[in-house]
Amino acid sequence: MAISPDILEKLREEAPGGLDLGWLDADNGTGVRLQPGRRGLTLDEIEIGAYGEVPATTTNASYKPRGALARPDVPRTGLSYVERDDVWADNVRLLYEEAIQRQWSSATDIPWETIEPLPDDVERAMCQMCTFLTEVEFIAGDAPGQWLPKINSEYHEVKLFLLTQINDEARHLDVFRKRALANGGGLLEESVNGPALRIILEAQDFTEMSSIMHVFAEGFVQSLFRTGEFVAQNDAEKRIYRLCAQDESRHVAFGVMHLKHILETQPWRREEIHHYLDKIEVPMVFDFNDPPAPTSFDEALMILAGGGRKGVDEGFKKLLAIRKRQVNEYMHRLEVAGLGDRRERMHPFFRPFLDPPRN
Repeated sequence: MAISPDILEKLREEAPGGLDLGWLDADNGTGVRLQPGRRGLTLDEIEIGAYGEVPATTTNASYKPRGALARPDVPRTGLSYVERDDVWADNVRLLYEEAIQRQWSSATDIPWETIEPLPDDVERAMCQMCTFLTEVEFIAGDAPGQWLPKINSEYHEVKLFLLTQINDEARHLDVFRKRALANGGGLLEESVNGPALRIILEAQDFTEMSSIMHVFAEGFVQSLFRTGEFVAQNDAEKRIYRLCAQDESRHVAFGVMHLKHILETQPWRREEIHHYLDKIEVPMVFDFNDPPAPTSFDEALMILAGGGRKGVDEGFKKLLAIRKRQVNEYMHRLEVAGLGDRRERMHPFFRPFLDPPRN
């Protein structure tokens, strides 16, 4: 409840000269009492009453926290997204809470002592894979960071989640760099993914960025993390890939639910989103097909999956199985989001990997 008039008057009488103390009169939801829930004092517990009402649109042009009273003399700060639906995902609060409760350290939570000398071809293959993953995790942290200043403070849940993603990606690039250096192999060749990575950074709209990064690119990387656990040579590598996959699942889940929200609230944007996916699928096909031989990353994965250079033929079969899994998981994400018609629109290179549609 608000402070009683008697107490306010007494405070004013006792205040040094020149103090206004008008803010003490504010009655903006004061008196709210919070109770921790089963998972602690999470966003679900504090976003109640007026504080939990996420406005569909806002005229707030400053960093005023949602629920605070506005001042008329505050300068604009250039926030561009004033429509909730342009950035929202219904699972964003849950994903933020999970992210802050499941943080881990690349220094202390990885059993580095389990790494022992490996055959040279296997060690260098793992280092090539880690070089690629270090590279792409730079982009996965930089891209959401570009959008933070553009998201209105009324939608702080989205800002909070994106900040946890940036933290996750920093830890990922750190842990893969450490693995590349830990056993004498070192960082090897830069990938051919430059065109695709640049498209992510050049996105001009939040939904464009999220569709091509969260739904497409990070979904493909999540599949690689699961594969990494399969081809791991020791407990340290298994732990690395398992923990990174856990983090990546949150990023993908946000993207899928944001895309679902957009398609439900702004259905006229369907063709626009198809255009974004067209843009990212084309350079990925270039990466796979030109030159016709597999990329250095593909070759490294073939060596790891085949148990060494002598097993590359078997490794190539497993590489195709991995690609099939990536494409089908991508299609499943689109179906969950409500973009099932992407099946007929997908780049011809990907379509042969697709399983028949589910009945």
